[in-house]
Amino acid sequence: MSIPVSEKVKNIKPSGIRKFFDIVSEMKDAISLGVGEPDFDTPWHIRDEGIYAFEKGKTFYTSNLGLMSLREEISNYIKRKQNIYYNPEDEILVTVGGSEAIDIGLRAMVNAGDEVIIPQPSYVSYAPCADLAGAKNVFVNLKAENNFKLTADELKNAITDKTKILVLPYPNNPTGAVMGKSDLEEIAKIVIEKDIFVISDEIYAELTYNGKHVSIASLEGMKERTLLINGFSKAYAMTGWRLGYACGPKELLKQMTKIHQYAIMCAPTISQYAAIEALKNGDNDVLEMKVSYNQRRRFLLNAFEDMGLECFEPNGAFYVFPCIKEFGMTSEEFATKFLQEEHVAAVPGTAFGESGEGFLRISYAYSLDTLKIAMERLKRFVNNLRNK
Repeated sequence: MSIPVSEKVKNIKPSGIRKFFDIVSEMKDAISLGVGEPDFDTPWHIRDEGIYAFEKGKTFYTSNLGLMSLREEISNYIKRKQNIYYNPEDEILVTVGGSEAIDIGLRAMVNAGDEVIIPQPSYVSYAPCADLAGAKNVFVNLKAENNFKLTADELKNAITDKTKILVLPYPNNPTGAVMGKSDLEEIAKIVIEKDIFVISDEIYAELTYNGKHVSIASLEGMKERTLLINGFSKAYAMTGWRLGYACGPKELLKQMTKIHQYAIMCAPTISQYAAIEALKNGDNDVLEMKVSYNQRRRFLLNAFEDMGLECFEPNGAFYVFPCIKEFGMTSEEFATKFLQEEHVAAVPGTAFGESGEGFLRISYAYSLDTLKIAMERLKRFVNNLRNK
């Protein structure tokens, strides 16, 4: 018999990140710098709250929107951090990671043929989710000379009469770029003028190293036209707990909740109880991890400078995006050869869009000792390439 397969799904490429992770898992003495997952354990007091919830039998479905007590804490957190108020009754939805929020947000807003602007390089899920929602992806190729920030001119040139949504992926994965308040103000002017909507993915908001993260939703006139997405995976080292959230206008959240309730029902209950503890008492844990990431960030930048490898300074997330154009190889070729010869896995920049060609994503969500060994191997590798 023939197996029914959707042509739309069939045409979606597998993630370029997983390919190298799968190879390195079978390679002896290999070092993986490819996965964006904190190397810290979830702080004990957060784990303990999850254990307590389990022991007390708090294992039933919650409201589709999520526990009210968690939504209240999310509301308090965003008010405290960004001075934006979201009503926990109907403007906050707890999701299975930030990825679900991206998916159902697009599905709730997009009609067939609508255009979604996606700045790249950026997270691998945006384009496939827009495809599955029936949208047409319009890519804006970000430039290293602009520190991979989206400029007002780039946005304006990408907008057509079919544009509905701008995805704003900052702090950025894979580049580590951030958008400051003045940068966002220029973008907001165009968004309001052209009457489009923003999906602001702020999963790395807590990992901003020079200054404080600013959400575009905090700017005048932008809360009502922004879907703010965040979660617990990166800041609180809770990747496996699979918990995120979306905040936005209640009419949009109402439509997103319908998709969520049919596909998911509710986010994991025990994870929700643990997340309440994270938001209430996790600030010091976040700061401790952030200090460690910043130390690793500075180490890598110094290592690149020492080996003569060009890399702009990332000010957010936990990735560096060095340029490897001097070697005359594609990003895929460089990453493959580096893995084969030095047993270190990094991700080709093209996994995050065509504009990532000539770059390599290296995650520093790994111990400093691991990074030191990896940089010794990278230095040897690039020196060998230069001497050929």
